[in-house]
Amino acid sequence: MRRLTACIGLLVAFVPFYSGASAQACDRPSLKVGAAAVNLPADDSMVIAGGILPRYARGQEGELRAVAVVIERPGDTTLAIVACDVLFVTRDFVDPAVAEIQQRTGIPAENILVNATHTHHAPSTTVVHGYGREEAFVARLKDAIVEAVVRAHERRAPACFYFHLGEERTVGANSRRRLPDGLIYWIGPNPMRYPPTGPFDPELPVLAFKAPDGSYRAVIYNHSTHTIGTIRGNVRSPSFYGLAAQELEKELGTTVCFLEGASGSTHNITGVPVAEAVRRFKAAVRRSLQQAEHRNVHRLAAAKEPFRFTVRRFNEQEEDRKVVRYCNKYAGKQAKAYIEVFRAMRRKLAPLQGQPRETWLQVMVIDDVGIAGVPAEYFTMLGIQIKRRSPLRNTVVAELANDWIGYLPDRQAHRLGGYQTWMGLHSYAEIGTGERVADRIVAMFQELVSNPPAGTRP
Repeated sequence: MRRLTACIGLLVAFVPFYSGASAQACDRPSLKVGAAAVNLPADDSMVIAGGILPRYARGQEGELRAVAVVIERPGDTTLAIVACDVLFVTRDFVDPAVAEIQQRTGIPAENILVNATHTHHAPSTTVVHGYGREEAFVARLKDAIVEAVVRAHERRAPACFYFHLGEERTVGANSRRRLPDGLIYWIGPNPMRYPPTGPFDPELPVLAFKAPDGSYRAVIYNHSTHTIGTIRGNVRSPSFYGLAAQELEKELGTTVCFLEGASGSTHNITGVPVAEAVRRFKAAVRRSLQQAEHRNVHRLAAAKEPFRFTVRRFNEQEEDRKVVRYCNKYAGKQAKAYIEVFRAMRRKLAPLQGQPRETWLQVMVIDDVGIAGVPAEYFTMLGIQIKRRSPLRNTVVAELANDWIGYLPDRQAHRLGGYQTWMGLHSYAEIGTGERVADRIVAMFQELVSNPPAGTRP
């Protein structure tokens, strides 16, 4: 009897973990889902993106990858979501990749979202600050985006959709802190001693897709903190989000995809070590999987449209004064080099002032869950506004989607100033672009919900 009681006790203790995997089996799959990951080979000769000056890594931890999840509502619509372990993705290689995916799979271009996880520990895919991009790596990335979606499309199988809005509020904080001298923190003193100038978003939405037997077809999770930090020092790495995803894959037996949230104003300034951050994100995802509720998918839809903005005008002397003041006070030995980098970027932008630019905005709907694709390092305040104004019950913001147009701060952030608002290749859109993006994204959601594309079943 004691032995039977002990066995029952062990079974009860095991249920919370196991229920997230197979106890909630789906009897009537409404979707077909496939997932795949393709590695991005890199080596120590490649310049690493994410800093002001060029730098190089020695070795690698984890994998740099393109991870794709394809979601089909049979007889209706198919979506493809891709996350790439790089700092940025840009239209010059994303658009051709999307066109090839459409040609090879039949998935419409407007139904394909390509996101950058924003790791600061991968070879450069763009020209910014004091370095260019690694063209060979970019070519591999473009091919990997295509191949990941093609493989995921081939692996489609019956699946049900589960969702839970979890949270992780210990890794990350609003990093734009007001210093005693009135400047907005970028580098230098311990920022946690000073008041934040905006919000932090702890939400951690988890989208899970299960086979009829309860096993996972794919998992997608989202969070809004800058993807910076490695476990082993100066190595290439997908950082804590990607490392957590790859460890979860081994434990759950499925592909795990991470989408970077609106983190333009949020960093891990709380001092949580990367190994500990990986542990915390794995735990947060697991908690959400245990609590995820089944949703019959009555709507699967997407829309993508061009968005026009202009390069903002600037006063060279005023911009130089802001950079010089901050760098001379807080950048130490790097001050002179940093100042020259910003001057060089402004020289490139000076003849482009007022010129029009065009990028992509995108929305997706999976039942009552929306995904907003924003092509910028989007300020958290604006991401929260999209969530609050969205007509969907739950909304996920995926920044750095389909393109990169630099930081998009809100108007108040522009008034306060700081690195993210200094004129440069990293921040050049006219003031107010961030709010215009939010307005249009919300309108696109409303239009998609009210007027689904032709052929979409209500």
